[in-house]
Amino acid sequence: MSETRTVDLLLGATHDGAGVTLIAVALMAGALLHTMRDERRTLYNTIGLFLFSLAAQYAAVLVSILGYESSGGILRGLFILTEGLAVIRLAGMVIARVLLPLLRFTPASILEDLLVIGGYLLWGMVRLHEHGVELSSLVTTSAVITAVIAFSMQDTLGNILGGIALQLDNSINKDEWIEVDGVVGRIVDIRWRFTAIETRNWETVVIPNSVLMKNKFLVLGRREGQPVQLRRWIWFNIDYSVSPAQVISVAERAVQGAVIPGVATNPTPNCVMMDYGDSAGRYAMRYWLTDLFSDDPTDSMVRAHMFAALQRAGLKPAWPRQNLHLIKESEKLAEQRHQEHVAERVDLLKQLALFTQFSDEELRLLAERLVYAPFARGDVITRQGAAANWLYILARGQVEAVLDSLGSARRVVGKIEAGGTGSFFGEMGLLTGDPRSATVVAVTDVLCYRLNKAAFTDIIQARPAIAEEVSRIMAERRVALDNARQEQDAAKQKAEQRRQQGEIVSRIRAFFRL
Repeated sequence: MSETRTVDLLLGATHDGAGVTLIAVALMAGALLHTMRDERRTLYNTIGLFLFSLAAQYAAVLVSILGYESSGGILRGLFILTEGLAVIRLAGMVIARVLLPLLRFTPASILEDLLVIGGYLLWGMVRLHEHGVELSSLVTTSAVITAVIAFSMQDTLGNILGGIALQLDNSINKDEWIEVDGVVGRIVDIRWRFTAIETRNWETVVIPNSVLMKNKFLVLGRREGQPVQLRRWIWFNIDYSVSPAQVISVAERAVQGAVIPGVATNPTPNCVMMDYGDSAGRYAMRYWLTDLFSDDPTDSMVRAHMFAALQRAGLKPAWPRQNLHLIKESEKLAEQRHQEHVAERVDLLKQLALFTQFSDEELRLLAERLVYAPFARGDVITRQGAAANWLYILARGQVEAVLDSLGSARRVVGKIEAGGTGSFFGEMGLLTGDPRSATVVAVTDVLCYRLNKAAFTDIIQARPAIAEEVSRIMAERRVALDNARQEQDAAKQKAEQRRQQGEIVSRIRAFFRL
């Protein structure tokens, strides 16, 4: 081959307009780098294919220089084809991810795929025409070609048409949760061939679009004109000795009155008796889940609230019954355990400022009458304005007192934590019969003991002087609560405390008929 021919081949290794194409690719790549932060690997692969195609065109020329001009020409045409495919892919991404979003239009992923596929077909026809293939002859034989292509690519065409149909009729959308053949996940992408969903187990499941078109699937949490939320069922059993009305009332108050993240307030959670089991009634608490990702954790929180409420009401879950041989523990051992529990409660009472004037015998008498009362985080323990003669003693956890004022937001006025001298609340209701002055909410899971008026009456009637010390502590708390509503200076607070102490001690004496 002559030197002149060799130089001509090297100078014409790339096609006309290669420089302009290189500049265009650089501009498109720069624009996409800012928008494809999570898919840059696809961008890098496409740019790599483009650069490889340019370099390979020079390699094809070298093949021609070595005397294989026919092979070199074929290779050069092939690499020009792949160069064009890379450019079309970049152009499709720029249109779908840069230009259309600038026009405030966010296209579906499948639109980008269809644009690119259409560009590939058009580019293929252009290359065939440049190599002397008459497109008119292709049209005359299009019926046969179409039949062959449709038969050989029926699955692929089914996926493409399925993806288009799913997008056009709004069957599914990105970020929705669906269930297909027992697999539950959130839709993360809808492509020309498949729909990808991410499960709660950190898995990505790829489902061909044709499968979604041929089979039934569930779109979770979707209802026309309603927010996204899914009904959940929490099952439990209660013995037949308890009336269904009581079980339903306790369970519904536990969930409806608590603030549980992920549980919708509308529709209202409700409890129903679903069946008569072999040894117990079968119940279900039904609530609507607003965060479809956190299904099991939210179920767990609902169960915790219900379990604590059922325990407070003295309703224990019914366990499967079995025939067991038990050895009855001696009365001496049972009495020993009882005394240990009483001693623990006496130690708890001794820590409280309210009972500093009580003798050991009086504290022991109170400890015998304390009622176990657990609460779950978020439970409303007492409600402002309610009438109840219960004193609550906090043994574990933390609660907060809040004021509910008409027309204004709920305001936290104090927190009470177990282990301190003031780890109690509700004393005004116990000692004067007053309605609750504040709402008390469990900040954490809480263990309380309750003491009612009847348990306290014998002690205060036997020694009325206790009322003086108790009234002082109650006056301090009441003034602090009043000051939270309307700030006062220290002198006014002290005067108000003395006034209220006298008022409270009089009311205690009247309430207990001292």
